[in-house]
This record gives sequence, structure tokens and C-alpha cells, in this order.
Amino acid sequence: MGFAAVHSRAVWGLQAPRVTVEVHLANGLPSFGLVGLADTEVREARERVRSAILNSGLAFPSNQRITVNLAPADLPKESGRFDLPIAVGILAASGVLPVQALAAYEFAGELSLSGEVRPVRAALAMAQAMCQEGASSSLVLPLDSAKEAALVPHTRVLGVASLLDLVQAFTNADSDTSPWQVPPVCAITPAARAAGVGDLQDIQGQSAAKRALEIAAAGGHSLLLVGPPGVGKSMLAQRLIGLLPPLRTEQALQTAAIHSMAGRLDVSQWGQRPYRHPHHSATLAALVGGGAPPRPGEISLAHHGVLFLDELPEFSRAALEALREPLETGSISLARARHHIEYPAAFQWVAAMNPCPCGYLGMKQPACRCSPDQVQRYQARISGPLWDRMDMQVAVQALSAEVLLQAPVGESSETVKQRCAQAYASAWQRQGCINHNLTQAQLQTLSLKPDARRLLARTAEQRAWSARATHRVLRLARTIADLAGEEAINDRHVAEATQYRLLWGHQL
Repeated sequence: MGFAAVHSRAVWGLQAPRVTVEVHLANGLPSFGLVGLADTEVREARERVRSAILNSGLAFPSNQRITVNLAPADLPKESGRFDLPIAVGILAASGVLPVQALAAYEFAGELSLSGEVRPVRAALAMAQAMCQEGASSSLVLPLDSAKEAALVPHTRVLGVASLLDLVQAFTNADSDTSPWQVPPVCAITPAARAAGVGDLQDIQGQSAAKRALEIAAAGGHSLLLVGPPGVGKSMLAQRLIGLLPPLRTEQALQTAAIHSMAGRLDVSQWGQRPYRHPHHSATLAALVGGGAPPRPGEISLAHHGVLFLDELPEFSRAALEALREPLETGSISLARARHHIEYPAAFQWVAAMNPCPCGYLGMKQPACRCSPDQVQRYQARISGPLWDRMDMQVAVQALSAEVLLQAPVGESSETVKQRCAQAYASAWQRQGCINHNLTQAQLQTLSLKPDARRLLARTAEQRAWSARATHRVLRLARTIADLAGEEAINDRHVAEATQYRLLWGHQL
């Protein structure tokens, strides 16, 4: 008989609580039992572990009663990350591995039938949990997963290629050649810019839309681009990511942890803001998250980045309405009968749409073919409350061929990014957050000149703005003042900010 305990990590949202894998070998009828609220993927580990041990040339206690307990018993466990700790526990209980030496390690990895160790999701979340708990243990992971976990500072991560290599590392601890592979710590690269985002100089004309894009980048404001097909709405949205300031280290870790949870983390893009652009056929679960257990959706994958929704009215009404809460709170709470998980979703929202079904409303050539009822129904696909949550609503006009061909080359993204960075830094120095995240209390303390206050109050009353819309215009005016390098908000800043609020149903 034998007993061994090995430590691992479960993943629940972005949390990674510690799990103890207890293995007991006893005399009796040969069996392999696994308890502890294990999901189907975990229960299937019995066959993978058995084959991996035998194909690695190691002895499997097939003539004994094997009981594996995953504690705590009330915590759900899923995925194949428990294959490696179960195999290590069985080998330790049977005397192949030293039990005492395992206490200083935590294990996670999926085993192939040949004994190779395959990558697992959420390796970075596990390393973050160990760092937050101040654990002194070393985290043993598959090689590819170890590269992700090594992004977390102050955490010792070891990579292993196969189960046999792991056994040799413990049995030949005094050897000069160790099978452990320590991944290099990746330093954040603040100057890195995502590839393929393009430059503002690629867009001819559209100076008003470029100005709106600059304000959106400087203050973190949401932006809706309305215009006929082919005027450059998608190109403008793609270039927003190149105007944003670099991620701070803690922001980069949060973003990487979410992508690791979804199994989509690319270490080569470490430190870059995400840019997500789901197709309009995306379901509610794909957009906000879901499943069993709930996985992060597009709004969480765009955390600290840009979420671009092209052809906005073509998205389902339920999916669009689900954006209302995350736009206000910066997080999404997924509540199910047996699951309750909260994911961060502090994304910058950019959307684009045509003014009517055919797209040519207000143009002479080609002329619009839509009836007033069709236009009204098309615009009504976006509800008033969602429309009210859009900080900037900008009309992108079609340019004539003569104007388009003679338009001078505009400013580069790098030039505009420098102005945005200065305004961004001014906001952080003044209030500790970007202007989009100003609270109601902070709005009351803004330096607003009397003429600007009267203009904002008069415009809000004339256009019947809600309190939310009025405050959003005030935040826009604060960003415009920061771009101008002025401490106080004057009437010019407010006047420009009011131009970025279209009248719903009248100016589209």
C-alpha cells in the first residue's frame, strides 16, 4: 500500500485555486477510481495516465486498487490539466518518485498516450495565482505553457517535455544535466505596435473623422462611424489601435491571462493591445461569454484593447443589448445555475454602420432606394439606451473623386499618437484615470468656464439629452481641452464636443 499527495491548480474564471491530488494504493480488486467533482475530461484521465506510464517504460500498479481524490471536493475540475499531477501521484505512491521532494512543486499538463506532455489553457492564470498567494513552489508545465507562465514576474516556472523526463529530473537530481527547461522571462515592450493595423496616412481626406479618432484615442471614448459603403469606416477603426498608448505591465498581464484562459495567447504579441472584430453573425455567448463552464467572450478578449463591431445593425438585438452593462461597469458577470463567473471587459468600443439598408441615404449618386419605413426600422435596430451610451457619433461623408485624388497626405499615426499620449498622461496625472472613466464626483470638480457651462446646459436642453449623454459630452470636452493643452474647459471645447452627438433618427 502507498499514499502520496501532489499539488495542482484548478481554473475558475481568472481564479486558479489550489487543488491537492491525493493518490492511495491499496490491496483488493484492481480498479482505478477518481473522485472529487471531476468533469468528463478529468475522468477520462484514467486511460491517458495508464497508457502514458506504461509507454514511458515505467511500472503501473495494475494489480492494486487505485483511488484518486481531487480536493477540495466541492470545487469543479475540468480539462486535462490534471493528467500530469495524477500520474506523478501514482508514481510517488508506488515508490518510483520521492514523496517528500514533490511538496515544493505544483504540476499541470495533459498527457498523450505516448507520455508526452501537451499544453494546457490558463497557464498564466495559474502562475498569477501563485504569485498573488506568495507561494514558494515551482510550477511544472508543458514547454509551450511554461513560456506563457514565465510572463508573470517572481514565479519559478519549469518546462518538461515528457513524463519520462520529469521522472528523470527527480530520480537523478544530482546529475549535471537536468531535463528541466526554464523558459526565459519575457520583458514587456511598450513601443511594440500590433502588426497589420495600418497608418492614418493610408486614408485620404476624412479630416473630421480622423479628428474624432484622435479624441477617442486620447480619452478612451467609444465611437460610432456612420456613412455609406466604401468611405473608409473600417479603415479608420483599424487604425485606432495604433494611436493608443502602450499597456502598463499589470494591464498586459490581465490581457494575457484572459487570452490564455481562452487558449488564444500568442507570446510574441505580449504587451500589445488586443483588437477584436467579430462578424455580425456572432452569437450572444460568443460576444459576452458563455458555455459550461463559462468562457470569456469577445468583449473580455478585447480587455484593455479595441472591440470593433462592423455593420452594427446586423448584430442580433440580444447581443447588442448585452453590451450595455459592460460599457458602464467594465466587467461582465456570467450567472448560470451552477456557475457564477466575472470576467473583466474594459474595452474601447468602436462601431460602424450604414445610414440605411442600401447605404446611400442622403447621397445624390447613387440615390437611396429605401422607403422611410425601411430606414426607420433599420435605425431602430439600435435601441435608444445603447445609442445613448455611445460617446461619439460621427458621420463619415463620401468624397468626390476629384477631392479624393487631390487630398494631401495627412499626419502619420505616430505623430497623432504622440499628441494622444500627452493628453493621456495629463488625464492620469490630474485624476488617476482616463477621461472616459471619470466618475460623477470627479465631473463636479472639473474646471469649467461659465460660458462653457451655459453652452452645455443650453444644448442639452435643446436636444433633450439624458444626464448620461450630458456627462459624456462633458468628458469629451475634457479630452479636447487636454489635446489643446489647456487646464480649463472653455466654450470652444464644448462646442466641438457637442458636434459628436448625432440626433437619433434625424441626422443619420
